Amino acid sequence: MVQDTVPPQARIFDRRLLRDRRGRAAGELHAHDFLLTEIAERLADRLSDIARRFPVALDLGARDGILARTLQGRGGIETLIQSDASLVNARRGDLVADEELLPFKEQSFDAILSNLSLHWVNDLPGALAQIRSSLKPDGLFLASLFGTGTLQELRTSLMEAELAETGGASPRVSPFADLRDAAGLLQRAGFALPVADADAVTVTYGDFFALLRDLRGMGETNILFDRLKRPTRRTVFAHAAAIYQERFADAQGRLPATFQILFLTGWAPDPSQQQPAKRGSGKASLKDLFES
Repeated sequence: MVQDTVPPQARIFDRRLLRDRRGRAAGELHAHDFLLTEIAERLADRLSDIARRFPVALDLGARDGILARTLQGRGGIETLIQSDASLVNARRGDLVADEELLPFKEQSFDAILSNLSLHWVNDLPGALAQIRSSLKPDGLFLASLFGTGTLQELRTSLMEAELAETGGASPRVSPFADLRDAAGLLQRAGFALPVADADAVTVTYGDFFALLRDLRGMGETNILFDRLKRPTRRTVFAHAAAIYQERFADAQGRLPATFQILFLTGWAPDPSQQQPAKRGSGKASLKDLFES
């Protein structure tokens, strides 16, 4: 059994609930995995831009093998080991591994990839440090995760509806990482050459409840420890649907759902990597760059 490793006072997410929901979603994931597949494709494109071979790579948070199916031999990966925190998904891959407590020896992999999984980690800097430790020198880390701004329309609609119907609002959409901090987190975890960039993906739905069904089908529903622990009133969802329609519907009446995707790239340090020049080592004078 995977144990929770973060002290209770530091927990934001209920990881046990996440594993349960990912497991329940596994059987019908193929009917709701279009976003996971799209982002896996973008991750694969980034990997293909790197002219390297990776003899042994890890897919961390593999679900049912979406990234492996997308890669299909692309990106220089010779052997891809698939891991997931959910026992149900892990049976389809190679092993059980929770992002908060990696079971691998130091310098085990030439590359570690993760597609839309790390946003549910309580201690992201700690998880990144474990990932870096699991990489061989000059090994690659490449990941996607949801960032700030994801599901902003849903967050607004649910908050306003719950306030109106109950007089209070409970946390319903995860606090996601910010692009401005992402490269800094990689650097803090000991990665060399850290890079972070973002894509915005907008998916449109015919109705509010279709969006909720997709989130449930992906195993991406609310796992915040401070979430409402009793069933939400139906009137809250009905009111939220009305707000969403009135506030955000496009000209055709369809409802947009925004997903902000962060892409993180970093390398395990190695002496062979290009190093920044030492301060003061420049040979050109600034005055030589300008005409007199």
